[in-house]
Amino acid sequence: QLQLVESGGGLVQAGGSLRLSCAASGRPFSNYAMGWFRQAPGKEREFVAAISRWSGTINYADSVKGRFTISRDNAKNTVSLEMNSLKPEDTAVYYCAADNFGGARRSEADYDYWGQGTQVTVSS
Repeated sequence: QLQLVESGGGLVQAGGSLRLSCAASGRPFSNYAMGWFRQAPGKEREFVAAISRWSGTINYADSVKGRFTISRDNAKNTVSLEMNSLKPEDTAVYYCAADNFGGARRSEADYDYWGQGTQVTVSS
């Protein structure tokens, strides 16, 4: 079983930045592609970004492209999401997830393990 724990969420003003981290344990981290998803109140969970096992493939949702950066450190078993130029519409609970297939896939149905989530609130 792979355990995932997110951290780094909080309250930030529009235009500000936050860095989310997700620490993995329990299984070899490099076996998994990693993704970030988010769920805003009253909305379905949506894809944000994903990175393949060795960072060769990265995908972003159009809504965050150019503002968010996903990265991973396989030596430290962590994946991060650097979020810049935050907007109120970025407010959501952010989840990291692991996909044992290995590609940077966009569908939450492809992910096998999920963290508990961390709240990000962007004030206007």
